[in-house]
Amino acid sequence: MDLKDKLLSSFLAFENSVDLENPVHDLRSEAIKNFEEKGFPSKKEEAWKYTSLNSLQKVDFSIFPKEESTLEYKDIKKYFLHEIDTYKIVFVDGVYSSYLSETTHDGVDVCLMSSAFTKPMFRQVIDVYFNKVASKDESLTTLNTAFCKEGAYIYIPKNKMPKKPIQILHLATGNEAALMLQPRNLVVVEENAEVQIIERHQSLTENEVFTNSVTEIFAAKDANVDYYKVQNDANTASLVDNTYISQKDNSVVRVHTFSFGGKLIRNNLNFYQNGERIDSTLKGVTILGEKQHVDHHTLVHHAQPNCESHQDYKGIFGEKSTGVFNGKIIVDKIAQKTNAFQQNNNILISDKATINTKPQLEIFADDVKCSHGCTIGQLDEEALFYLRSRGIPKKEATALLMYAFANNVLESVRIPEVKTRINKIIANKLGVRVGFEL
Repeated sequence: MDLKDKLLSSFLAFENSVDLENPVHDLRSEAIKNFEEKGFPSKKEEAWKYTSLNSLQKVDFSIFPKEESTLEYKDIKKYFLHEIDTYKIVFVDGVYSSYLSETTHDGVDVCLMSSAFTKPMFRQVIDVYFNKVASKDESLTTLNTAFCKEGAYIYIPKNKMPKKPIQILHLATGNEAALMLQPRNLVVVEENAEVQIIERHQSLTENEVFTNSVTEIFAAKDANVDYYKVQNDANTASLVDNTYISQKDNSVVRVHTFSFGGKLIRNNLNFYQNGERIDSTLKGVTILGEKQHVDHHTLVHHAQPNCESHQDYKGIFGEKSTGVFNGKIIVDKIAQKTNAFQQNNNILISDKATINTKPQLEIFADDVKCSHGCTIGQLDEEALFYLRSRGIPKKEATALLMYAFANNVLESVRIPEVKTRINKIIANKLGVRVGFEL
């Protein structure tokens, strides 16, 4: 039995285990029919031309963990941003861990999707927002909708801001020979509210893990959202991350994606600008080695005038790694005075590494300022020679150039502790110790 058939047969058991009166029951039923019709995406589709899921479909993944796992904080502390105080929503093998988490309902709601689905006090938010911006056609998104049961629920009311940032951490322990996880996150930030979120998926095992994650983010008028995705997982862990963002007038949403590890990572990041004077930022740093594969697939849809979007992705690829960047900007006819920027720069430090990049613009307005571009190259030999002539060893000189290459992405990080952590990860990936911070 292949993975698609196993999922379809498992859905019947899943339905019997959840409340049929659940407000998303009908959505689940419709979604599984959609997935049954479409199946897993293949390289025959243009959007998946350079990324194949065939190897994952041959693995006998457990759809539901057979037993709960317990972890000690001291064993996983390094995966948290422990340098600052944060709210924490932690899942172990897809199951919420109250012992490792710190949630709140003090003016804001930082809790669980399972609670939001079952408690009447959350029903209005679920009815208004859940599955409203997520794609009804993208097959892995519909698969997640069909099996949605648990994840992070974050609701920030009007004029509110949480007292501290929020961390979402998904851990896989290896109790299963191979495990598939399908977390679902909903983030609603009302008018003039603000939130900072750090998300991480982390496997603690060499067993296969396949995570199919969906996040919906709604930023109302004048809202401000900072979202950081840290991807530095084991070489047996695969992640497909679909994030959908709806913005209203004057809102600002920034998403930074740091991809440093994992077997196969696919990041689908979709921004929909549904108002004027909106600012959207999409930035990322990728450093890969071995046979790792990371695919960044972005969309920014400018549907109203006087808005901005800024995309800047940097990639460093070594050994036999593969990188993909496929970015699209759509500017509707009504969206005059749009300012859209898209850039993808890549460095290959191995003759066997591969990068496929495809920046795209679809512009139907005539009074806009839009630009896009991509570069693929190697380190500047003259700059490297200059640093070495000043007594800096080759390895450290190479690291300095790498840091400089990624700097304009890191400088927009607004949580200093996140920036420090990313600097340390980059230094570790490059195998050097650098006595400064960007």
